[in-house]
Amino acid sequence: MNKIVYWSFTVAIAGFLFGFDTAVISGADQSIQALWETPPLFHGLFVMSSALWGTVLGALMGNWPCDRLGRKKTLVLIGVLYLLSALGSALAQDPYTFAILRFIGGVGVGVSSIAVPAYISEIAPAKIRGRLVATYQFQIVFGILVAFLSNYLLSGVIVEDWRMMLGVEALPALVYFLMVLKAPESPRWLLLHRNDETEARRVFLELQSEDIEQTINAVKRDSSSQSKESLFKPEYRFPVVLAFLLAAFNQLSGINFIIYYAPRVFDMAGLDGSAALLSTAGVGLVNLIFTMLGVSLIDRIGRKSLMYIGSFGYLLSLATVTWAFSSQMGGTVVVGAVFVFIAAHAIGQGAVIWVFIAEIFPNSVRSKGQSLGSGTHWVFAALITLIMPQVLASFSAPQVFGFFTFAMFLQLLFVRFLMPETKGRTLEDVSAALSK
Repeated sequence: MNKIVYWSFTVAIAGFLFGFDTAVISGADQSIQALWETPPLFHGLFVMSSALWGTVLGALMGNWPCDRLGRKKTLVLIGVLYLLSALGSALAQDPYTFAILRFIGGVGVGVSSIAVPAYISEIAPAKIRGRLVATYQFQIVFGILVAFLSNYLLSGVIVEDWRMMLGVEALPALVYFLMVLKAPESPRWLLLHRNDETEARRVFLELQSEDIEQTINAVKRDSSSQSKESLFKPEYRFPVVLAFLLAAFNQLSGINFIIYYAPRVFDMAGLDGSAALLSTAGVGLVNLIFTMLGVSLIDRIGRKSLMYIGSFGYLLSLATVTWAFSSQMGGTVVVGAVFVFIAAHAIGQGAVIWVFIAEIFPNSVRSKGQSLGSGTHWVFAALITLIMPQVLASFSAPQVFGFFTFAMFLQLLFVRFLMPETKGRTLEDVSAALSK
C-alpha cells in the first residue's frame, strides 16, 4: 500500500508542473511584449496562448501514446516535454521560437491530464482511489501558487528576469523525470495491451496490491467482453455523455474566467489596483485550502456528494455576484462571493473531475474516454478564455454572471438525475454497470 501511495504522489508531480507552467507565464507577459514589440493580437493568440493550444492538442491526442507506448513511457515523455519547454522558452531569442517551445509544454499539460489520472486509477485500490487521483488536482493548484511566489521572488533579479521565471521550471521537471523513470508500468495496461499476465502479477505484488488474482480475472473478463474498436459504440454511450457533460460544466461555471480575469472582475466591482491584486492572491489561497478539503472527503462522502456541495455553492455565489453587480453593491460583496465560488469549485468540480472521468470507462477504452473528457474541458477552456474580453465588451456583468448561474442550475440537474456514485467500487464494477 505504501508503494502505491508513493508512486501515485510521484506521477502526480506532473500536476505540479501543469499548474506551474500554466501560471508562470503571467510574470513574463509584459516584459516579452516590450522586448519583442509584438502587436497585441499576435501577442495574445500566439505568444501567450500557444501553451493553451498545445494543451488542447495534447488532450485530444494523448490517448494514443497512453495506449501504444504504455502509461509509464507516456509519463516519462511528459517529463521530457516539460524540461524542453522550460529550458527552450527561457533561452528563446524571438517570439516564434518562444511560442513553439511554450506549445510543446502545453502538449505535456494536455497529455498529463490523461496519463496521470489513468495511471493512478489503475494502480490504486478502490477505497483510496479518489484521494490518490485527486492529488493530481492538488498538485495543479499548488503549482499555480508556487509559480506566483517564484515570479515574485525572481522579479528584478536580472535585467531579463522573465527568463529565470520560466527557466526555473526545469528543476522540478528534471526531478519528476528522474523519479518517474523508476515507476512500474500499470499492471492493467500490461494485461490489456500486452496480454502479459506474468509481468502484471509481478507489478501487483511489487505494489503490495490487494486481491491480486480477483483483479487480474476481472480485468481479463472486462477486456474480453468489451469492443476495442471505437469509443462511440452503443455500450459506451452513457459514460461518454457523463464525461462530456461533466467536463463542459466545469468550464461553464466560469472558473477560467474568474482565474484569468480576477483582477478585472474586482476592478469592475470598484476595488483599486492594490486591493484587486491582494484579492487575487486570496483566490489562490482559498483554492488550495478547499482543494485539500475536497481530496480528504472524496472517498469518505463520495464524488456525487461533493458535486452537490459544489453545485449549491456555485449557485449561491454566482447569484450573489449577479445581484451585487445589478444593484451596484460594493466590492466587498463581490470579493466574498468570488471566494465562495472558488471554494465551491475546489471542493466540487476541482476535486472530482479527473477522478470521475478516470473511473467511468472500461479498461479497453479508458484512455480514449479520458481524451474525450479532457479534450472537452480544454476546448471549452480555450474558447471561454478567448471570447471573454469580447463578451465583457458586449454584455453587462449581471448578464455574464447570470449565464454562469443558469449553467450551474443545469449542472445541479445533471448531478441529481444522471451522475452515478463511484465511491468504493472497483473500476471493473463501475464500467460494467455504466456500459449496460
